[in-house]
Amino acid sequence: MDPELRHLRYFVAVAEELHFGRAAARLRMAQPPLSQQIRQLEAMIGTPLFARTSRSVTLTPAGEAYLIRCRRVLAAVADDVHEAGRIGRGEQGRFDIGFVSSAIQLGLAGPIRRFREHHPAVHLRLHEAFTAQIVDRLLTGEIDVGVVRDADDHDDLVGTTFATETFVAVLPADHPRAKDPGIDAALLRDDLFVFFPRVAGERAYQRNLRPCLDAGYTPRVVQVASSWNTLAHLVAAGLGVTIAPASISAVVPPPVAVLPLTGTGATTEMRILRRRDDDRITSTSFGAVGQAP
Repeated sequence: MDPELRHLRYFVAVAEELHFGRAAARLRMAQPPLSQQIRQLEAMIGTPLFARTSRSVTLTPAGEAYLIRCRRVLAAVADDVHEAGRIGRGEQGRFDIGFVSSAIQLGLAGPIRRFREHHPAVHLRLHEAFTAQIVDRLLTGEIDVGVVRDADDHDDLVGTTFATETFVAVLPADHPRAKDPGIDAALLRDDLFVFFPRVAGERAYQRNLRPCLDAGYTPRVVQVASSWNTLAHLVAAGLGVTIAPASISAVVPPPVAVLPLTGTGATTEMRILRRRDDDRITSTSFGAVGQAP
């Protein structure tokens, strides 16, 4: 037989009390079973750990050496138990956040910084992707939280609203309407468009087209790109116009005009999503942290 953790705990109690009666009381057990367990431990090791007389109990040299090792083992086991608990609660370990690039313009850096302040022991990893990709990775457990734009609803996901935006028209500086104070999407019916790909997320794609669809047409998309920053530069290069969330204003280059859209109430929503069954403090609190001022 090999010693078990209970043998180590019993031995440490007797070694620290140097009295079987007091050790038994400390362990909340009767003295005879305790004495039996210590004798069993000594038999496993093959040498006495205590020198016993009718008046005293002292450690043998083997017992003194074994006490140091037992304390070390028990402390390591306790640390491992606490660490596993912290990881299970999300207070330690790794935490993966997926995000769409436009979340940066809406202040995602703030909640990320506050998250790190609240959970300094957690190793944070960030993954930039499309909304559809982020949702897929959430569902498969590859990431823990997703910051997405206009994601499709899913029964296994819950979320909080991070930001809501209106749409704007983004035009080259030499566009005939570039100097207008605002523009109706109907006036862009004959323009070529640059846009993000449909695979980024069907709901996001349709939501972004809503001002055009409300005006009775589907725009002709001649070029796609993976970020609004790139699309803004494609507009600047004269490849076309686009309809974008208002936060694109933070990344457009100088030769681009950003005009408020009139004649539409369409909006776009940024949300923080997590799996419904993920109740770790890190996951449940990230949305709340994201709402902090």
